[in-house]
Amino acid sequence: MNQALKSLLDLLDLEQIEQDIFRGQSRSAVVPRVFGGQVAAQALVAAGRTVPAERHAHSLHAYFLRPGDPGAPIVYTVDRIRDGRSFTTRRVVAVQHGQPIFHLSASFQTYEDGLEHQAAMPPAPDPETLPTAAEMLPRYADAFVEPGVAERLLEAREAVDLRYVDAPPFGSVGTPKEPRSQVWFRTNGKLDGVIDEPLLHVCLATYVSDMTLLDSVLLAHGRGGWAVGDVVGASLDHAMWFHRPFRADEWLLYDQESPSASGGRGLGQARIYTRDGQLAISVIQEGVVRVPR
Repeated sequence: MNQALKSLLDLLDLEQIEQDIFRGQSRSAVVPRVFGGQVAAQALVAAGRTVPAERHAHSLHAYFLRPGDPGAPIVYTVDRIRDGRSFTTRRVVAVQHGQPIFHLSASFQTYEDGLEHQAAMPPAPDPETLPTAAEMLPRYADAFVEPGVAERLLEAREAVDLRYVDAPPFGSVGTPKEPRSQVWFRTNGKLDGVIDEPLLHVCLATYVSDMTLLDSVLLAHGRGGWAVGDVVGASLDHAMWFHRPFRADEWLLYDQESPSASGGRGLGQARIYTRDGQLAISVIQEGVVRVPR
């Protein structure tokens, strides 16, 4: 396990400061605010810490309310909304400097047998045939508005092995494309021992899910993103459904598309598949996508 992955796991290991109250640390992101995937993953950790281990997360719905301060800890307060015979519901509010910056509702369920069907996994090349971030990002260093952005992106994603199937938005600026994007991802190291639990894999996938989901919005308009300086953006809300077991330290295909952009907002929707074709997660996110004036 590399140091970056260990640091990410430490970030997700919240301190319990009172019953149903937890504190998480923050770290600098590529932009001057807390990375949204970090807040969502930490909030899900907080919710999961109040739920019996035999009940697994099956959905979350969240809103990003204010930018987080990467220089300050975040306090997560959990409300135990419902404990039913099969389902458990939790609500989490993340607070910094006395103001809510994020809230999340999550539902957990005991395992049940039931009807089974799923959408088929789309074709994609093997992840090992694709360039790593360290091989790919330096190619686009000249496209970024500031020097050092490629290095900051590499550092921010060092805990995750994330590989684009096609050129990312900042690699195809000025050329509108089909609003679809695919990436393979897994943690940059195996998760073994006492930390290897189902909730951790779900929280790690939640963390990664906020990295690239709005790429398909940018591709539709030939925009490169905040690093290129041709859009200003931020996540607004985020929803995930966890359908089947998966491991975040094994390859997952993140198949993303954008059905709509309007009113300064863009919508991304996606499916995450295991390498053997099991539909593991569905994701939907809306974000601010504004053209600078």
